[in-house]
Amino acid sequence: MKTRKKEIVFRIVPALTARTQLGQILKRVRLNNERFVVDRRGEPQAVIMSVEEYLKNFGRPPRVLERIRQAATEIGPVSMRTINLEIKRYRRDRRGKNA
Repeated sequence: MKTRKKEIVFRIVPALTARTQLGQILKRVRLNNERFVVDRRGEPQAVIMSVEEYLKNFGRPPRVLERIRQAATEIGPVSMRTINLEIKRYRRDRRGKNA
């Protein structure tokens, strides 16, 4: 009896959709282990897949990833307000360096 190898399915998503729907794409990657190919003008540009799947297929987890996970666990959930303030601060600092 032959065992059939599981077929890997990539969903192709335009770059604009990936940008505007990134949260939903990441949720699908995390919950359903889906993979996405980001396409720009008919050319594949990037692949979005779970970190666990990437590490399983392409290498060992870097030590820095374990430190990031540990820090995230210690910090706990971050509010959207905090995230938006951090983005605003980063953009302000970046503009200051380019001036």
